[in-house]
Amino acid sequence: MRLMVILLASLFLSHPFACTQSAENLKLPGLRQPVEVLRDRWGVAHIYAQNEHDLFFAQGYSAASDRLFQLEMWRRQATGTVSELLGPKEIKRDQGTRLFKFRGNLEQELKHYHPHGPQIVRAFVDGINAYIRQINQTPDRLPVEFKILKTQPGLWTPEVVISRHQGLLENVRDELNFGRLVHLLGAEKVRELAWFHPVAKAGEPNLNLHVAGAELFQPILELYEAFRLPIRFTANDRGLGATEEEASVWFENEKRFVGSNNWVVSGKRSASGFPMLANDPHRAQGIPSLRYWVHLQAPGWNAVGAGEPTLPGISIGHNEFGAWGLTIFETDNEDLYVYEANPANPNQYKYRGKWESLRVVIDTIPVKGQKPVVVSLKYTRHGPVVFEDANHHKLYAVRAAWLEMGCAPYLASLRMNQSRNWNEFRQACTFSRIPGENMVWAGRQNGSIGWQATGISPVRPNWTGLVPVPGDGRYEWNGFLPIQQLPSKANPPEGYLVTANNNLTPANHPHRNAIGWDWASPSRANRIAEVLKAKPNHTLADFKTLQADYLSIPARRLVPLLNGLQAADEPVEWARQQLLNWDYKLEPGSITAAVYAAWEAQLREAVYEEAVPENARKYLSSISTERLIEWLQPATPGPLKKVDRKDLLLTCLEKAVDDLTDRLGYDRTHWWYGQSANKHIQLAHPLSNLLPPQQAAQYGMGPVERGGYGETVNNTGNSLNQEHGASFRILVDTQDWDKTLGINSPGQSGNPASPHYRDLFPIWAKNDYFPVYFTKEKIKTVTEKRTVFEP
Repeated sequence: MRLMVILLASLFLSHPFACTQSAENLKLPGLRQPVEVLRDRWGVAHIYAQNEHDLFFAQGYSAASDRLFQLEMWRRQATGTVSELLGPKEIKRDQGTRLFKFRGNLEQELKHYHPHGPQIVRAFVDGINAYIRQINQTPDRLPVEFKILKTQPGLWTPEVVISRHQGLLENVRDELNFGRLVHLLGAEKVRELAWFHPVAKAGEPNLNLHVAGAELFQPILELYEAFRLPIRFTANDRGLGATEEEASVWFENEKRFVGSNNWVVSGKRSASGFPMLANDPHRAQGIPSLRYWVHLQAPGWNAVGAGEPTLPGISIGHNEFGAWGLTIFETDNEDLYVYEANPANPNQYKYRGKWESLRVVIDTIPVKGQKPVVVSLKYTRHGPVVFEDANHHKLYAVRAAWLEMGCAPYLASLRMNQSRNWNEFRQACTFSRIPGENMVWAGRQNGSIGWQATGISPVRPNWTGLVPVPGDGRYEWNGFLPIQQLPSKANPPEGYLVTANNNLTPANHPHRNAIGWDWASPSRANRIAEVLKAKPNHTLADFKTLQADYLSIPARRLVPLLNGLQAADEPVEWARQQLLNWDYKLEPGSITAAVYAAWEAQLREAVYEEAVPENARKYLSSISTERLIEWLQPATPGPLKKVDRKDLLLTCLEKAVDDLTDRLGYDRTHWWYGQSANKHIQLAHPLSNLLPPQQAAQYGMGPVERGGYGETVNNTGNSLNQEHGASFRILVDTQDWDKTLGINSPGQSGNPASPHYRDLFPIWAKNDYFPVYFTKEKIKTVTEKRTVFEP
């Protein structure tokens, strides 16, 4: 399999300019002038329009032609109509969607993202609908998913574009669980187990619980979780069907492994003498990719890169002036409020000593196979009511800053697409509210590099936002922190900037409670900085190597703890010696990498079980890597202070050897990392559970070998089958925009019948890229199809 992937990729990358070009003219009602689209051999549409309206109309049309089923699922999730397609199991999802629907002024909302936002979004929607109307006239041409589900795509509206349902927003779950943990263990123990940082003094963060902790162990966030979870298609249960435990696992994995890397270097650290940028956002791996490449050119617009196919514009990419990228920055934009309900009237709650009435919206949910369901959507002054506890006369509501104006994820990128310098880019960042991001910039003309944290950040004058609080008026937000008061930096003397979801906020930040307390491990960021520091000048080839880097900094800190120990059993002693003579790189094909990954997994499990009381494990499913390493150091205080750490290290190594033997056999030469029984990736089509096995296999991809894990720059997660990581990558040298490199696994199209459904997967599997050309002269050399859209 490994050889096959290499051969396929080599064949695909050979003769890069040998394109057979086809041509087509297509009438599209709604256009104002002709639009030329050059589709390159990697499936990227380069769109040349004569006006702004037609540019975004054509972007919508192109996205729909490539990702129609993905767009249809987005539309149904955004409008709360999934149960109309999949039946009663999805009613709670639809109810949650409608409960958290943005209900503000649409025109003002659209203007937030760009001065021409209403026109841009409507043109984009019109382009999507033009394709939908066209293909619905010949339903036999619909992608296979529509035939399996016996449905056709519905039309879009601007409200679909601004939906928040797929934003990275889940910190209210942590808030509820921290409240439960404080009730079970006390605040001091929770601070010991969790890795809250940065802290300025002992006793931070404040976790005082001023609500009834015993009442928090109810399905309080069921409706919230329902509309946030991905759709699952199975033969017997096509709906949500998720218990709180299952939802908890999904959200925890998303939080742990949804990360990203970006970095920029100034001209003094690049071989070309111009700033350079790298970005590889980490999200769930799937078919199709979350992101979609496109090149947009019209008067006032010339940008290439990727965003989500459901949104106009480009969230990561470059124009002719500079390049930009993003990673997640932890703002805390949600709070869980608990109210005293009126025993005589459950639609009233107490606020500042008086009863206030809930606002109630009656809505009707269409359901496949049964009558529509009428639901009451209830709201306090702070936000949607997610749970009513009649026994204790309590109401629970989520105050979500992302329900404010301008919080559609990534849509403010439209302003960034036209930025010409660092100051303009930083100003554009002030409109980017969801999710919290580390935005970085590499400018060509004056050589500036910069970093600006963004995100809507409620100012909490008297609490941390880490546990639920009473909704009686004592805990109110004092507005939102202006984005330019979030951390930023420009043109640092070291000549580079690195972000990887790690903390970059000082402990004495003046509005500490507006910023998150729970960050990713610094391992990826530290490794990137280490590599950038080690060499005076960098090339795109260096950046390629760094994005694929498999060195584990936790391994470099944990393996030396085995020095001076001696295992009685030969296999365990062999494993110890292997690790001590290892370079800490989890490369595919490495036997020692397999030993280390198994050992670290055993250490995590053993330390977790020793440190976390059994009654708390449901609400704290893992411990941070930093806590793991800290507690394993000799004579370190903490929950392992009574444990013989040397014995623990060897016992876990013995268990790792046993695990490898059970899974891979007694022959240690077969224990190499990256094989299908060890570390790999295998992608399944989202409807694979509804397909005959042969067809499901035909639409799936892999297995192919992978290296790395959740703590390497090339973040492949900690599961044996890679479920998260970078499906999209971009590398830019601003000296020459035609040098840009990119990838988007498994392909630009989500349609199994398209040649661009899986064509990028073998390139991605070997950590390679395709050229992303910017000049029309270069693009023509790799064009496989030229289409002219005519009014």
